[in-house]
Parts: sequence; C-alpha cells; structure tokens
Amino acid sequence: MGRFIFKRLVQTAVILLLVSVVAFSLIQFIPGDPVYVMLGENIPKEYHDTVYRNMGLDQPLIQQYFRWLNNLLHGDMGYSYHFNQEVNALIASRLPVTLILGVLSALISIVFGILLGTITAVKRGTLTDNIITVLANIGLAVPSFWIAVLLVLIFSIRLRWLPSFGFTLPWVDFGKSVRQMILPVTCMSLGGVASYARQMRSSMLEVINQDYVRTARSKGLPEWKVLWRYAIKNSLIPILTMAGTTLRGCIGGSAIIETMFNIVGMGQIMVIAINFCDYQLLQSSLFFMAAITCLCNLLVDIAYAYADPRIRLE
Repeated sequence: MGRFIFKRLVQTAVILLLVSVVAFSLIQFIPGDPVYVMLGENIPKEYHDTVYRNMGLDQPLIQQYFRWLNNLLHGDMGYSYHFNQEVNALIASRLPVTLILGVLSALISIVFGILLGTITAVKRGTLTDNIITVLANIGLAVPSFWIAVLLVLIFSIRLRWLPSFGFTLPWVDFGKSVRQMILPVTCMSLGGVASYARQMRSSMLEVINQDYVRTARSKGLPEWKVLWRYAIKNSLIPILTMAGTTLRGCIGGSAIIETMFNIVGMGQIMVIAINFCDYQLLQSSLFFMAAITCLCNLLVDIAYAYADPRIRLE
C-alpha cells in the first residue's frame, strides 16, 4: 500500500510541475504591457517602472518562471496590485468560504444521491423510480445559474425568507451563516444529487442481480443487511470517482454561484483577477486550485485501493 501511495505522490508532483508551466505560460499570452493592463494607462511612468521591476518582468521568461516557482515553493505567492494585499493573505481569507460551500454541497450530493439511487434501483419500474428518475434528468439538464435566479426570485424576493447575497462564517454568526448558505449550497448540490442518483441506480442494478447477492438472500439475511453489506458497498467504486470530481468541481468551479450570490470566495477573486489581469493573483490561484484538484484525485486513488485490493495489487 505504501508503494502505491508513493507512486501516486510522484505522479501528483509531476502534474503540479506541468500545471505551473501552463499557468505561467497562459499569462504571457495576454496582449499589451502587463502593468498598464493591470493598473490602467494613467499611472505615472515611474510607478509603472517600479511595478514592472518588482514583478520581475524585466528578466527573461525562463528566469521569471523559476523565480515565481521558487517563491511559490517557499510559500510566497506574490502581491496582488488590484487588492493591494499579499496573495497569501488574500487566499487565506477567501479559501474557508469556498471550502465550506464546496464540502457541504459535495456531502449533500453524495449522501442524497446514493440514497435516491439505491431507492430507485430497489424499486425499479415503480412510480417512485419513475418520479425520481425524471427529477434527476431535470436536475442534470437545468443550469445552476438558472436555478439560482429562480430560488432568489421565490425565496428572497417573493417570500423574503432567505437572504440573496453575502456570506458569514459559521463561527462568526452561526444562524446568519446557515440562512445565507441555504440557497447557494442548494444550487451547487442539485446537479450532483441528480448525477449520483443516476450513477448509483445503474451500479446497483448491475450488482443487485449478482450470484452473491442472491446467495445472501437465500441464507435468510434481512433485506437491509443484504443491500448494505453486499449491494451498496460493491456499487461504490464508480461513486468514488464521482466524489473526487464533485469535490474539486464544487471548490474549483464555484465562480458562477459565488458571483450570483455575491459571495467573496476563491471563485470570485479568480474572476476579478481575470477581469483586471492581476497576474500574481491569477497565477497563484490557478496553481492553488490545481493543487486542490490533485489532492482530491490522490484521495480518490487511495480510497480505490482500500475499497478494492485488486487495484493496489495491479
């Protein structure tokens, strides 16, 4: 098992190195003088030259890359000239917001998706199966931003039950935080619940007719024990793949929801960094989100190995 994890760690390190090259290279394709693009054309020439040198733009590209990578490895992500703040402090203040929303929505998606998928498989062909399957298809087809607009219209504007913007950390004001999280977490979870329900239904239908499941039933085991011990556990390998995708998608792809609900998280600052060409913030944010994605993939690979010993033996 240790050798398996070591191989995955080496692969992760190689991927992150390639991502750093891509993140640095993409910024170079933005046309124009980077400082003028970032700070505007009206800044004094002296200030332009100072910022230009501080960013290392007067050096060859290869030196700029290794300087940025060296600083990154030492925990220095640079300085955001748009926010007038160190990128480290900026990410540290915004990351908890995105993590809370992402982890909550991922957990809701996984738990309710597995539950609904199991129900539809067990009750295949019944009215319950048909209703849940139709709702899952609708959940997959409807874009999250449209759901956000609809929920805000109903629960914020018409009924005035929930706030339509902002985010408060739970340890600051728990009650207010819960009320502010309901709408964005719901928007981020609906598509995931639908995906998990469909995948779990498909996996369960394959497993539930296997010989070992019929043998367990023939031994007189209760149905819930047959489902949990033999059917559900053996249906979870595809779900593990989706779990990694969901978590990194909720954390890395939260820009739309954060913008819709005016939540100041990682997604929103990346949008701002793109709009204002904040190079240091954009490069470091891209690399940081890629690192989270690689971590999610690594955890999924390890979970594979524990769920199915054949994987680590290969």
